[in-house]
Amino acid sequence: MGREWEQYDEVEVDATPEQVWEAIATGPGYDSWFMGRTELDPGEGGAVRTDLGGYVMESTITEWEPLRRFAFRGDESPDGRFIAFQFFIEGRERSGTTLRLVTNGFLPGDDWEAEFEAMRIGGAMYFATLVAYLTHFAGRTATPITVSAPAVPYAVAVFERLPEALGLAAEPAVGDRTRVAPDGLPEIDGVVDFVNRDAIGIRTHDALYRFVRGFDGPMVVTHHVFAESVDRKEAEQAWRAWLARLSA
Repeated sequence: MGREWEQYDEVEVDATPEQVWEAIATGPGYDSWFMGRTELDPGEGGAVRTDLGGYVMESTITEWEPLRRFAFRGDESPDGRFIAFQFFIEGRERSGTTLRLVTNGFLPGDDWEAEFEAMRIGGAMYFATLVAYLTHFAGRTATPITVSAPAVPYAVAVFERLPEALGLAAEPAVGDRTRVAPDGLPEIDGVVDFVNRDAIGIRTHDALYRFVRGFDGPMVVTHHVFAESVDRKEAEQAWRAWLARLSA
């Protein structure tokens, strides 16, 4: 049967309207907080393309008012599925910015509720990551690292191993600190800045690490590294090997 849905998010950040606009309306900005790698053709009627490692999500820009409004809508599938985003930027009187996000779409099928819940939980993580970026790394550009774990029938069990592998308690909480050196990877010395049923986020002085349980699939890491001279392919290869060991 399917269902239309809509969700609202709002936050006040110390970043300027210019920094917020760069984060939401440029490819390098998106790469600093969203999954995959994004290219953007600016202007109304332009396109937003996000490459998730072979699968490309493409959307059409429907509103383009620099420093104020930005919106885009994904292509509608034959069964009516689509998702659309509207960002509203408002500079505060003294300093900082209010950012509002309206997300809406349509999910087909009788099992739409399970998919909607996964999207809602995942959306909360990405919005929190955007806020973390604007709060701690505004104006900087990250190297995006996006890698999936191997597809295994016990993917939920793999995600349950994650806290221990990250040097955390079995049920981590925001504010928990960790200092761990994953095999073959740089040391992670930071603080948990996001947790929900399907994700753990760790912020360090030069990165936002995001570990996400896939909807009906393997775990995905969507990291954003602000350190200089990061070799993306080399880093993705190292994280892919780490995920394979975690999944073994």
